[in-house]
Amino acid sequence: MRWDDFRTSSNVEDRRGIPGGAGGLGIGTIVVLGLLGWALGIDPRILISGAEMMSGGGGGYQQQQGKQGTPQDEMGRFASAILGNTEDVWSTVLPQQANRQYKPPKMVLFSGSTRSGCGAAQSAMGPFYCPVDQTVYIDLSFFQEMQRRFKAGGDFAYAYVIAHEVGHHVENQLDILPRVQARQQEVSATERNQLSVRVELMADCLAGVWARHSNERWNSLEQGDIEEAIAAAQAIGDDRLQQQGQGRVVPDSFTHGSSEQRVRWLTTGLKTGQVQACDTFRASKL
Repeated sequence: MRWDDFRTSSNVEDRRGIPGGAGGLGIGTIVVLGLLGWALGIDPRILISGAEMMSGGGGGYQQQQGKQGTPQDEMGRFASAILGNTEDVWSTVLPQQANRQYKPPKMVLFSGSTRSGCGAAQSAMGPFYCPVDQTVYIDLSFFQEMQRRFKAGGDFAYAYVIAHEVGHHVENQLDILPRVQARQQEVSATERNQLSVRVELMADCLAGVWARHSNERWNSLEQGDIEEAIAAAQAIGDDRLQQQGQGRVVPDSFTHGSSEQRVRWLTTGLKTGQVQACDTFRASKL
């Protein structure tokens, strides 16, 4: 992927190396809960946040301060450049296609643990978007984990991960996330999971929309890039993760979608470049 010429974002805060508040949970507990979540097909953030509240560490969010501006290391610059490119794309596409002005999210780079507006942020959770403070949180070591554990590496695969989280911010800008979160308070656990899958697949599709427009404007994609992203989407499907973790697949516990679904919605965004095509809530087939 050609990203060296992308504009870097000014909305990046680098907290790597800064001790992070992780409530009352020890790192051993965090790791166990993270592994348990992946094995059972449950979002690790749910388990960790719940355990943190039980331990009395869930309240009193205190903002941590890191370094502002473009990081100097390669992976930090890469993350900042991808975020900057999503800003450039969505500031044009969202007004054109959805009649909404785009207000970019922040991105926090951290190592190990930090605090977020949604509670503790832990490496075991993987990258995530917090709608409370409109921030993407990511420990860049996740990219090494993608390569080591999932055999899904490459710049565009990593960019897809960041663009997926930014896709959640786009959903928030479209008022989809608050409506879904309100609905999830009213339904069964199975229905909550189904709503989560629709949210995640839409974010996959929106990542594809970003990639389509980025390539059209900056000729950013190289041969093999799309295959990298597809391999990543396949590797982190709920069915693949559950089969690896527990030896069986439980569709009712899916929170992100199957490998086939994640690939199909990513490619839908890539092919169409249209936000409307990503409306998983009106789709007859996920």
